[in-house]
Amino acid sequence: MPHQQGIKTIAQNRKAFHDYFVEEKIECGIALFGTEVKSIRQGRINLKESWAQIRKGEIWVEGMHISPYEQGNIFNKDPMRSRKLLLHRGEIRKLEGQVIRQGYTLIPLEMYLLNGRVKVLLGLCKGKQLHDKRDSMAKKDSEREIQRALRQRQK
Repeated sequence: MPHQQGIKTIAQNRKAFHDYFVEEKIECGIALFGTEVKSIRQGRINLKESWAQIRKGEIWVEGMHISPYEQGNIFNKDPMRSRKLLLHRGEIRKLEGQVIRQGYTLIPLEMYLLNGRVKVLLGLCKGKQLHDKRDSMAKKDSEREIQRALRQRQK
């Protein structure tokens, strides 16, 4: 069976956009086992409480929950295990410098299939304060009201 072409979004971390300012987005691969890929293709993944950290020149994602594959029996892995993200060494060094010096955090924003391969969209994020969250919510509400008024006017 040939792989599907294009991008198919599997999971998004909407909470990250509420809690953080996303400064930069980086696409990276992820090291997975076969049963994990099958479970991901079924959409059985949760990115909500996940984050990434740099250890010994490698980036590892923590807190990502991939449910065990139902037909996987002994080949299933721990759903909460650390998983390695695949990036070039230069990209990792650049991110490491920003995380250490400037206080950024690495957050997985989205997981998707790109031409049959699982990819993770990693965000370089800075935390929001409570007043920032209120401002962004007020801005969204006002935009929603404007769109609603425009739709009503067009009718």
